[in-house]
Amino acid sequence: MSHPYDFDLACIGSGPAGQRAAVQAAKLGRRAAVIERHRSAGGVCIDSGTIPSKTLREAVLTFSGLAGKGDRLPWARIDARPSCQELFSGVDTVITRETEVVENQLRRNDVALLRGDASFVDPHTLMIRSEAGWRHVTAEQIVIACGTRPAPIPGMQADGEVILDTDDVIHLTQLPRTLAVVGAGVIGIEYSSIFAALGVAVTLIERRERSLEFLDREIVDELLHQMRNRNVTFRFGEAVESVTVAEGPPRKAVLHLESGKRIVTDMVLFSAGRIAATDTLNLEAAGLAAAERGRLTVDPYFRTAVPHIFAAGDVLGYPSLAATSSEQGRLAACAAFGVQAGPMAPHFPIGIYAIPEISMVGAPEHELTARKIPYETGVARYREIARGQILGDHSGMFKMLFHGDDRRLLGIHCIGTGATELVHVGQAVLALGGGLDYFLQTVFNYPTLAECYKVAALDASNKLRY
Repeated sequence: MSHPYDFDLACIGSGPAGQRAAVQAAKLGRRAAVIERHRSAGGVCIDSGTIPSKTLREAVLTFSGLAGKGDRLPWARIDARPSCQELFSGVDTVITRETEVVENQLRRNDVALLRGDASFVDPHTLMIRSEAGWRHVTAEQIVIACGTRPAPIPGMQADGEVILDTDDVIHLTQLPRTLAVVGAGVIGIEYSSIFAALGVAVTLIERRERSLEFLDREIVDELLHQMRNRNVTFRFGEAVESVTVAEGPPRKAVLHLESGKRIVTDMVLFSAGRIAATDTLNLEAAGLAAAERGRLTVDPYFRTAVPHIFAAGDVLGYPSLAATSSEQGRLAACAAFGVQAGPMAPHFPIGIYAIPEISMVGAPEHELTARKIPYETGVARYREIARGQILGDHSGMFKMLFHGDDRRLLGIHCIGTGATELVHVGQAVLALGGGLDYFLQTVFNYPTLAECYKVAALDASNKLRY
């Protein structure tokens, strides 16, 4: 049987969105392919984003944890900061293993992995360029899941040594003594806290007056408090006017702020957001145009203005999470082949892998207040939980929000060890329409952090009683 196209579905990018879309298409009996420009199958997520940064965070936690226990574990005492080689030794191992997992999954599902840079020739044809040359590939349906790259640094080029963008961090060869981070978004906060845990003196510069405004404000305030305790200096309401490099030796970055302040630092990390990597796709040939920051606009089924072309993942902008990107890719593939899969779930967890980590699902307090929804809080602190004592985490906090009238669960917000794991219990209850009575009647393993649900529920119940 002849086919008019090489593939039924071609995905530009093998990150969480493209990978999941291609596998879903294969599960539906369709011929699928993913096109990847990076060294690793798995896209930016595995090559330079989520996986390497979280592996680095785990290494930092291990070193800083041992350093803090030197009095009780003399054999594990760390007398000096770890080297970059020690910190990054596990990154390549994890990247290699995760790449193998992705490639094996694609292979098992008969998804073709095509290496190279893709661009449109016409709405159904892609040109793939690689070191080996170029080729044309046609597809009935196409999913654009090309991900993002760091936004360019205004008036400055990253050199990977003194001037860094967020992709440069995992390639460092030497730890700085001082570091300035420009931009207090998710990535800027994560890297600031990670370097601070290593004893680096960090200055975080942010044009806005608050950071992470989509999170619960009490949780963010606790995060900033803990980061200040680790010698992070915050410069909110400040903007960088210019950056110069003093040749030294050693070379230093000199930041001139619009307020007139001057900051001299070993390195400066620009974390001023990311832009969609759509500029090389020749979208015009497909009848598409990118919006602000290179992003694509889609309908609820992830369909672009061209009916057979879909987009999923970070190329769409918020929420730009690996987990949500994966689900978007699956739903896009289902829509492409007329399979009813339902809309994107309204409640998805958000995880911020700072030190300490933060996670939430549902509405924060300021949102409920703005919407005039009556609510009550239930709070549990790790220092009250046996597992928190065992872990040595005395500053963690867990909060649930319940409707003041019908006691429905409205949101879960947590900061501390295991926050990104702990939140999923509440996510399930929230999605199923449960509320306070479920937590009051449920038994949780002891000693576990999940006990926070019981303690917080009892706290809310006592408040609602009156």
